[in-house]
Amino acid sequence: MTVALASLSLIWANLSRSRLRFALTAFAIFIAFFLFGILQSFERGLNAGADLAAADRLIISNRINFTQPLPIAYVNRIAAIEGVRQVSHQSWMGSYYQEPRNFIFGFAIDPQSYLQIYADDIALPPEQAAAFIQNRRGALVGEDVAKQYGWQIGDLIPISSNIWQRADGSNVWDLVIEGIYRAGRANIAANTLYLHYDYLNEARTTARDFTGTISFTTLDPAQNDAIAQAIDSRFQNSAYATETRTEEAFNRSFVEQLGNIGLIVLSVSGAAMFTILIITGNTMALSIRERTGEIGVMKVLGFDARMVFALILAESLALASSGGF
Repeated sequence: MTVALASLSLIWANLSRSRLRFALTAFAIFIAFFLFGILQSFERGLNAGADLAAADRLIISNRINFTQPLPIAYVNRIAAIEGVRQVSHQSWMGSYYQEPRNFIFGFAIDPQSYLQIYADDIALPPEQAAAFIQNRRGALVGEDVAKQYGWQIGDLIPISSNIWQRADGSNVWDLVIEGIYRAGRANIAANTLYLHYDYLNEARTTARDFTGTISFTTLDPAQNDAIAQAIDSRFQNSAYATETRTEEAFNRSFVEQLGNIGLIVLSVSGAAMFTILIITGNTMALSIRERTGEIGVMKVLGFDARMVFALILAESLALASSGGF
């Protein structure tokens, strides 16, 4: 016990020999760990949609690119395929509120089928769901968006689109908020606005009777691959060939449009950890050079090479741990 306490006392004395150097080195290590944590959180956030995807939910997009449309007529044809339980569709709005900087995740959907497929993700009182379904100009907004702009049920809000234009030349759709939903599961953001596809489709000047992607659920997740192949085979010779993927695979492909985020995070994190090694090693090398004479005295007093090495290693670990903590 006495030897251990003496060793700890010696380690602390060496660390605090130059308090400014100790503080700056610990701060540099802290920055490296902080960068690592931020990058890991960023990657986890981007992949949250894929990690939380439902096993029985698949997404159909245009084979060329998910930004290309699909005929709305595909919805009924897909519903008739064996093994398919429910089908819905969604179109990206490119929406914003009042000014382009007030961007909002917005989708034009078929309300009834969409709310059935995504019932686990969208927590909504039945009366609000019914009001949204019945009102052609109704809107369903997440509570995060509602809080951000101070919206309440019954409010009339003008939502603009940077993609779609109306026949009258404007790009504004006036919507009535009929429901404010909460996230049905943890780690899912309630930050999306939904409107009726029919309301969008009847007023826009281009891409009428086309939708963005088609979502559907299956009776048995074990049959996902077979059903996906059956769908893609049915439309492979059409002008709008499809690519059917699980929701997880689709969400990951969406993130990959930004680049190989995993490789970027791994590279930067690796550089941060390497920086920690260099900083700690350089600091300890400088400290040992300053104490060459003292180490010689320790050996004369009976400290063998292993003990000296153990003390230096413990000092290095204490320095790195202080910054990491």
